[in-house]
Amino acid sequence: MTVTAKQLDAYWMPFTPNRDFKQKPRIITAASGHHYTTDSGAQVYDMFAGLWTCGVGHCHPKIVEAVQKQVAKLDYAMAFQLSNNLSFELAERVVDMAPDGFTQCFFTNSGSESVDTALKIALGFHRARGEGNRTRLIGRERAYHGVNFGGMSVGGIVPNRKIFSANLIPGVDHIRATMDLQHTAFTRGQPEWGAHLADDLERLAALHDGSNIAAVIVEPVAGSTGILPPPVGYLERLREICDTHGILLIFDEVITAFGRLGKPFAADYFGVLPDIITTAKGLTNGVIPMGAVIVRDHVYDAFMHGPDKMIELFHGYTYSGHPVAAAAGLATMDIYKEEGTFEQATALAQPFEDLLHSFADHDKVIDVRNIGLMGAIELAPRDGAPGARGTEMHKRCFWEENLIIRNGMDILQFSPFLNSNIDDWNKSFDSVRRLLDSID
Repeated sequence: MTVTAKQLDAYWMPFTPNRDFKQKPRIITAASGHHYTTDSGAQVYDMFAGLWTCGVGHCHPKIVEAVQKQVAKLDYAMAFQLSNNLSFELAERVVDMAPDGFTQCFFTNSGSESVDTALKIALGFHRARGEGNRTRLIGRERAYHGVNFGGMSVGGIVPNRKIFSANLIPGVDHIRATMDLQHTAFTRGQPEWGAHLADDLERLAALHDGSNIAAVIVEPVAGSTGILPPPVGYLERLREICDTHGILLIFDEVITAFGRLGKPFAADYFGVLPDIITTAKGLTNGVIPMGAVIVRDHVYDAFMHGPDKMIELFHGYTYSGHPVAAAAGLATMDIYKEEGTFEQATALAQPFEDLLHSFADHDKVIDVRNIGLMGAIELAPRDGAPGARGTEMHKRCFWEENLIIRNGMDILQFSPFLNSNIDDWNKSFDSVRRLLDSID
């Protein structure tokens, strides 16, 4: 089906140069397994698994069946002072999968909502414990935590913040980003350099007094900014500093949860236990929008006081725990277990790393970095035209090689399926190399 000019004009696309896109649109009309179908009928290999979302492939039959059955049985039930059975069942499955001590799950509809929910829970936690002075929030430079005002405020990507800067929430600071190409370029996995950067949190604790800080939020692996694995010992040091000052540690695992690193959560992979974890994307394999905030028992218990007929947290969404989304989530959890998805991802991590780092000697490449099934090839920018090379690579991969990759400026990003076929990767990276050789 062809999209008409009027239809193209009507849709204001997110995070897209609309005028450029609509001159030559890239339209997807169907998907199956690891491929998309375009409006011209071309089969396009998806090297980004949706948008970090579809780890077990598109239109997985078990998820499709679960959604179809559920929408015919219960389409919606009020989410306030009432709920549906599937939301409780999925909450149990999620906390059972989570690291020890995580006992409650609060449902949202996206990663952005999960982040804002986590920040509100953190502020409410301290107030409930009689420490209402703890209002300051700490993010990190280059971080992406969604696009709601809370997430933008703790986020550290300049274009996301720039035009909204006067309206971001007050009382937010940022610790330094963890990457420095002088010390970390072409690292496989976690860089050895950089653990000391966690001590930037001590600087802010000294500046504001640690007793006024409510929470620190970080992506265990910074994703959208260009895939930055944490230095060895960095997350452990953040946990230590938070414990010293009574600060809650939030891991934003919207990207890393549900197998992206071969474990259920990045907290498992790194062996560092935060107080709150945010999720979305892989929770339903991207099929139905849904997110979740998972908290440790001491966080939840702090709210459970006072009259038991009073609402403990004045927060929620119309679609929290939506039954159709929950059905998709339950089917996704089944697939992860039955198909050994996380084990598959673990086995694929080394060949993925080797393929990525085969670009390390290319004359247009200034860095290659990876961890789990997250990888980036950073290109040298053209003089006076930062981002142009990366954008050209994205477009030409689509039009000339039937391949989807993502670019953030001149950083080519890869987030393959957790059950990928290595032959498909070989073909994909051959395409990337062919185009990289041909561009100026």
